[in-house]
Amino acid sequence: MASGFFAVFDDIAALLDDVVVMSKIATKKTAGILGDDLAVNAEKASGFAASREIPILWAITKGSFLNKLIILPAVFLLSFFAPWSITPILLIGGIYLAYEGMEKIYEYIVPHEAESGNRPPPSASKEEVLVHENKKIKSAITTDFILSIEIIIIALGTVLGQPLVVQMVVVTFIAILATIGVYGIVALIVRMDDLGFKLITMANGSKGLLAGTGKLLVNTLPKVIKSLTVIGTIALLLVAGGIYVHNIHQLAELLEAIPDIPAQLLTGVVVGTVALLVIKSFIKISKSFKVSPQ
Repeated sequence: MASGFFAVFDDIAALLDDVVVMSKIATKKTAGILGDDLAVNAEKASGFAASREIPILWAITKGSFLNKLIILPAVFLLSFFAPWSITPILLIGGIYLAYEGMEKIYEYIVPHEAESGNRPPPSASKEEVLVHENKKIKSAITTDFILSIEIIIIALGTVLGQPLVVQMVVVTFIAILATIGVYGIVALIVRMDDLGFKLITMANGSKGLLAGTGKLLVNTLPKVIKSLTVIGTIALLLVAGGIYVHNIHQLAELLEAIPDIPAQLLTGVVVGTVALLVIKSFIKISKSFKVSPQ
């Protein structure tokens, strides 16, 4: 009886060892896309009034957790019953990410008349501000959904040879780590100026380490936010390109002579440009068929 009891503990200990080892491997494999996820979501979470940053970031974080709750069981079921469907889903998600990245570049080069920047105009009503916030929240959650699929699939790929329990624990751990880690860092980024102002206030007008650090944080935040827009756009194209390069062997062979990152970026730009042209053409054709009111 006692020996059986201790045997159970040995099995649990062995399982935990496997989980720890595989979690380390999966974390290393997903580190790159977690960095991309951070850049993309930090850019998505910026551009709000200071008093609204944390509530909106919390709304996006809750949406990210909900995404994981939807994706995790779906991926496990698909992996078991229809493993062939994983790659097509990834490729469709790659088209969306590439399109969003190229659309940002297009809007920068050819600004839309209806767009007035990352923030609503100062004269905007409360309702217009809420519409703007909800639009950015939905966009952030949608992008998070696609990135979450990629993170979870990559994590799953590192543990496919392991027992189902190990697979579920490791992939779930990576999914939770992605949400808490990414949005925790995003929260720190968007609140840099508040911390800076507090340090300046604590300095009481004296010129010292507190005041200097505070001013540095306040002055750095706008540059960080602007750079995140560029980094986030590049990250979208890199992730999208990576999906295609890593899942289409013929494409990987075609781009074999090009270093990995430029190859992924080039692929993302091409896929995004094609998607942008198709969607813009479709919108233009749809408008041409609309009957003008008499």
